[in-house]
Amino acid sequence: MDLGIAGRKALLAASSSGLGLACASALAREGCRVWINGRDGPRLDQARALIASQTGVRVDTVAADINTEAGRARLVAACPAPDILINNNAGPTPGTLAEWDHAAWLAALEANLLAPILLIRAVLPGMRARTFGRIVNITSAMVKSPRPALALSTTARTGLTAFSKAMSLEAAADNVTLNNLLPERIDTPRQRFMAERMMKSQGINMTEARRRIVETVAARRFGTPAEFGDACAFLCSAQAGFISGQNLQLDGGSYPGLI
Repeated sequence: MDLGIAGRKALLAASSSGLGLACASALAREGCRVWINGRDGPRLDQARALIASQTGVRVDTVAADINTEAGRARLVAACPAPDILINNNAGPTPGTLAEWDHAAWLAALEANLLAPILLIRAVLPGMRARTFGRIVNITSAMVKSPRPALALSTTARTGLTAFSKAMSLEAAADNVTLNNLLPERIDTPRQRFMAERMMKSQGINMTEARRRIVETVAARRFGTPAEFGDACAFLCSAQAGFISGQNLQLDGGSYPGLI
């Protein structure tokens, strides 16, 4: 299927590895010109070379910390009129309520609520004026299935979910959509980090940790970054213009609820 977005400009936050890189690669394969972002210059250069070698598409890099006002300004200045915005950012480390002091809450809200909201604020008016825009936020399956150890992340990301729904109600009339992707058990560096935590807490090796995690997935396997990236690309497509304000879970069918 031709997704109808060849030549579109895509701006991707936190996209030098993991899910962000998977989305950038998928959009580049569809012919989008992509701007990727991260804080690590050498890693950004590696990601650019990888995408360019796979797709032949021009890739620009923006080294910036999107948790800061200056970093967000640098990112938007590099691509001031994007057709597509992919919001992504690292989540806070799992923990307990006793460990989350005032500073921890502020950091989580800055990274997983305010940073994406302020990027949306910067690009949404232009998208509406040009009558095309696709905004996709990478959040978490924990938005719909909260867990105690991830409550810090869940609280911030749920706020972003509510904000995006509110904005989607007006933006849809101008062919601008806002949707969220809710990953769980995708085989990325973040998933390896979670397996390493299990290794330490349960005294097991990596193979056993991964086996136990897979046992919790209905599909009995990890999801692949490529699957995630392709889902993102579809939400950015011309065909997805009637899909907005939605939360798409990529969890191997594990969510037990009805809606």
